[in-house]
This record gives sequence, structure tokens and C-alpha cells, in this order.
Amino acid sequence: MRLVAIPLLLSLGACDDPSMHRQNRYETYGKARLFPDDAEARTPPAGTVSQSALARETALADPPPVDAALLERGRQRYEAICTPCHGYTGHGDGMIVQRGFPPPPSFHEDRLRAAPATYFVDVITKGYGVMYAYAARVEPRDRWAIAAYIRALQLSQGAHVADVPGLAEKLP
Repeated sequence: MRLVAIPLLLSLGACDDPSMHRQNRYETYGKARLFPDDAEARTPPAGTVSQSALARETALADPPPVDAALLERGRQRYEAICTPCHGYTGHGDGMIVQRGFPPPPSFHEDRLRAAPATYFVDVITKGYGVMYAYAARVEPRDRWAIAAYIRALQLSQGAHVADVPGLAEKLP
């Protein structure tokens, strides 16, 4: 019993190491005398790449196939992220526009109807005009889903019953 108690007591004594309780640290945006500019927040060195950068670039380069699940995900993300400015139908009449913010362009302009899906993904990623970049807020697959949903919005506005095969027979 004593043989077990002695190592246990010795190991408990090691827990009182003050360096584990009171470690030096910097306050957020505090001064750090260690660096020449006294700034605690450091810019990453040139040429560094985040661990997830390759996976994100790959996901942006390869658009997923458009199916019902992707369109549903695009609708969900569009309604959560894009409608405050672009509105539910994509005409640029969202709630913050109604409150005086400058309106974004309508997705139904000829210029945006002719734009490739990669244009919308790039704008979501890098921002454009007053719209800031959403790269840190929207995953690459969701950007493609939103772009696919924007295409569905564009097709839905101005469509005629005759444009949908088999729909005319089902209507009363």
C-alpha cells in the first residue's frame, strides 16, 4: 500500500507547477514587446496556406451535379444569406433595401441571365461592389448550390405554362 501511495503523492506534488497556472499571454490586440512593431496580432508569413485551402479550391473548381437536393440546399442557403438584399425572387428588393440600403442588381437583368454560374460563385467568394466577400461564411459546395438556385429563380420568372412539358395537361 505504501508503495502505491508514495508515487501518487509525488505526482500530485508536480501539479503545483506555477507555470501551468499563470502562463504568460497577450491580451487581444495588446502590445507584445517580443516583436519590433509591438503588435500582438501577427500577419501570417508570405506564402503560408491554410490547411483547408486545397480542399476549398478543389471544391470551387468542380461544380457538383445539379439535382433536387442541391437546389433545395441552394434555396435554404439563399433564403438564409441572400434574401436580406436580393429578396426572395432575386429582384434586388430585400428587407434592407426597403430600409434604405442601395439595391443590388436584379438577377433577372439580361447581363446576369447570360452570366455563367461561376460568376455567381466568384461574387459570393470575393464580393462585388457593396457586397462583401462571403468566402469565410459560405462553404464552396453551398456557393454552387446558391448559384444553381439563382439559375432556378431566373428560369422561374417569365416562364410560361407552355414552357414546361406535360404541365398543361395536368392543369384544370
